[in-house]
Amino acid sequence: MFKNFWGSQEQQDQPRPSTSSWYPPSVVSSLNSSRPTTPSASTSSGFSLQRHADRPSSLSNVSPAEAAGIIAVLKDKNVDELRKLLSDKDAYNNFLLSLEPVKTQNRVRDELRNETLQLAKENLEKEPCIMELRNQCRIIRTTELATAQEKLHELERKKEETIKNYSPSSLLHKLQEAMNETDDESEALHGQLLDREVDLAAFVQKYKKLRYTYHKRALTHLAAKTAVTG
Repeated sequence: MFKNFWGSQEQQDQPRPSTSSWYPPSVVSSLNSSRPTTPSASTSSGFSLQRHADRPSSLSNVSPAEAAGIIAVLKDKNVDELRKLLSDKDAYNNFLLSLEPVKTQNRVRDELRNETLQLAKENLEKEPCIMELRNQCRIIRTTELATAQEKLHELERKKEETIKNYSPSSLLHKLQEAMNETDDESEALHGQLLDREVDLAAFVQKYKKLRYTYHKRALTHLAAKTAVTG
């Protein structure tokens, strides 16, 4: 009966199905290899299998497991249903959307789209706050920033002065000045003794203290100079 259906003159006189198939070529080729065909069916090319097999497949990137699942679904369909999938765009789209891989892909797409829309909505809600922060930054740049920079420059200047004052050369210079000052004081005190402006007992006490300070500073200056030059 199947052979008569394909080989009858009535079938040949009927309009041939449209060659604009919506069916995936990979599935068409699988269907062609898995279902028995008669010589008349293969020569008449009722489904135009060879033409569709030459088209690029929209599902060429599916995994073997997914392709096997699609073929398993197609095996349960009769000839009329398969012909309708090949010629009817709506039927093909409905079948495509019913496949689990497609459902999963569409679900992931919808989730990503919803998340993107949610992020865009949150960003739009934050726009007034962003504008306010921009205005504050502009005010800070034009007013507070100038004051802060001036203060920073002043602090940097003080830092440089502090570093300069406590540098080894500066400390050695201050020790030398302190030594000279103590030596001058002891010489002045000795002059007061000669002019009888101070008694001997007071002179000895003050002079001894001044010379002790002088020699202490001299030893400290010598040790510091040796450490720096060494």
